[in-house]
Amino acid sequence: QDKGTKMTEFWLISAPGEKTCQQTWEKLHAATTKHNNLSTNSKFNIPDLKVGTLDVLVGLSDELAKLDAFVESVVKKVAQYMADVLEDSKDKVQENLLANGAFLEQQWQAEHRFYSSSLDTVPFLFIFQGVNQIDNDLKARASAYNNLKGNLQNLERKNAGSLLTRSLADIVKKEDFVLDSEYLVTLLVIVPKLNYNDWVKQYETLAEMVVPRSSNVLFEDQDSYLCNVTLFRKAVDDFKHKAREYKFMVRDFQYNEEEMKADKEEMNRLSTDKKKQFGPLVRWLKVNFSEAFIAWIHVKALRVFVESVLRYGLPVNFQAMLLQPNKKTMKKLREVLYDLYKHLDSSAAAIIDATMDIPGLNLSQQEYYPYVYYKIDCNLLEFK
Repeated sequence: QDKGTKMTEFWLISAPGEKTCQQTWEKLHAATTKHNNLSTNSKFNIPDLKVGTLDVLVGLSDELAKLDAFVESVVKKVAQYMADVLEDSKDKVQENLLANGAFLEQQWQAEHRFYSSSLDTVPFLFIFQGVNQIDNDLKARASAYNNLKGNLQNLERKNAGSLLTRSLADIVKKEDFVLDSEYLVTLLVIVPKLNYNDWVKQYETLAEMVVPRSSNVLFEDQDSYLCNVTLFRKAVDDFKHKAREYKFMVRDFQYNEEEMKADKEEMNRLSTDKKKQFGPLVRWLKVNFSEAFIAWIHVKALRVFVESVLRYGLPVNFQAMLLQPNKKTMKKLREVLYDLYKHLDSSAAAIIDATMDIPGLNLSQQEYYPYVYYKIDCNLLEFK
């Protein structure tokens, strides 16, 4: 599919059956394909549901609107978290979530498990509980994984950054230090590269009792060298004080093999843990994205059913259709649909002029069209 023209947006619409529902479908299909394929269309068959009273339907219409918003928010959260987890391969996210439009129809065609035959007992609770469970699981899993990721990032940060603050576990070796001496101690000094010549000339005389030729460069970054120097313990304060005047910074550091080993092991452990959790987490996100998405489409279908009965009346006789508009011709598609269905509006127009509420017609919440219309926006990620 050409990504330039295909939208990740679908329009779920319904129109009253003409002589037959098939005729309604053919008419729409002909109208949208007559002018350069304005959209890719398919029938969207909703099982026959028993209809309760008008009051029940109006109540359902409100409940479904709330459920729709909740389920959509969970679908988006799962998608967004998938993007966070996949870090560097964000381009893979969309394909991990929705293969293409066909995904939506196939999933739908195969899935009518959320329905019971009577609308009064539509299992709202069943859908809500299922999606709520996904929402709660996501919070728990995301929290555990983010924790791990955060700890690892903190350790990585400790291993980067300036020589004054970064971990030296990978840099210094035992032989760089005089250890276990009653009188001598080895200090680590950060020397700016610009001042290095001064260091070589001065360090032996910055205080009394500095061991001659005891300084080596152990490591360098862009701006500085890390040098060691050995001197008598009692001269340390004097040395630090004097060094500061020359912009040589003595770093507070005790060589401790156990501690450095523990740091390295912790980093390896976290890194291994993260790798171990990554696969199962991505699989969980894929499966539960699909579950939440299917639930979302069911809610949309139920909304189309309820809205269609409220608008077109009884007996139940309407055709639901799924359109995937072409990006460049959306405006034209709207015009074609309006021409096709504006005749449905004569009674609605009169009522709207009288500013009365039509049951099931919530003008404040979405644009009004003469046909029943819901948008399914599959562009679920904020980064685009």
